[in-house]
Amino acid sequence: MRKSDYQFYQNLVEVLIPDVLRPIPSSLTQAIRNFAKCLETWLSTAMTGCPEQVIKVKVSAVSAFAQTLRRYTSLNHLAQAARAVLQNSSQINQMMADLNRVDFHNVQEQASWVCQCDESTVQRLEQDFKLTLQQQNSLEQWAQWLEGVVDLVLQPYEGKPDFPKAARQFLLKWSFYSSMVIRDLTLRSAASFGSFHLIRLLYDEYMFFLIEHRVAKAINETPIAVMGEDIYSSNAAMTNGLKEAAALQASLIGQPQVRFMNSVSETGNGENINHLNKKLKTV
Repeated sequence: MRKSDYQFYQNLVEVLIPDVLRPIPSSLTQAIRNFAKCLETWLSTAMTGCPEQVIKVKVSAVSAFAQTLRRYTSLNHLAQAARAVLQNSSQINQMMADLNRVDFHNVQEQASWVCQCDESTVQRLEQDFKLTLQQQNSLEQWAQWLEGVVDLVLQPYEGKPDFPKAARQFLLKWSFYSSMVIRDLTLRSAASFGSFHLIRLLYDEYMFFLIEHRVAKAINETPIAVMGEDIYSSNAAMTNGLKEAAALQASLIGQPQVRFMNSVSETGNGENINHLNKKLKTV
């Protein structure tokens, strides 16, 4: 049942947002976001009286759908804002000047202990990034470059069981390195900090999008199924945790200490102190 829901919602996403980088009218973007905001409430209300397990399955799937719509509309909004920056020659020149002042050797030294990435790969990505920026490429060309980065890094894991884990690890490392570069630009009071911050947000989001799709392809699932299974597992773990806590609480009821605490909590401010002393003697 979950797989059918995932496939249905994936088809809807591809109809509503066929290309996350292509401009979408602001009115349509807002309509999609409002639609996503109400989905879980609508479904929960419609399924009142249905078996609890069925509701959990349905709601986890629609939650993944709503989350995907929110993420993709945000990504599209960032893409349109960044497109204007990437088409501005003076801003690109300032970004190049600021980027050349960044101490990438220091960034690598600080990040190497956490990320443990191959230094030659990091240097190659740094040079490729600078070259792509200098060439004043379009947003679509930047998207191709990001796809090439994913291919380069994940190629050794293609067809292996640890591909999803390696993909997620790369996403974390990418985010960490980019945050270190932004930190350096901030400390240097770079004039183009705002432009870099916008580009960083876009590239992080688009990298998430690429990794999500690569993992889905590797495990032969839809992208929504990748997100949906995590949501379903998290909800199941939370439910089990609540049940265990309730069972523990129930097992403690009847213990002398618990009876005393319950009786004290039920005692009003005006109760006589002697009455409390009597309760203590009975414990």
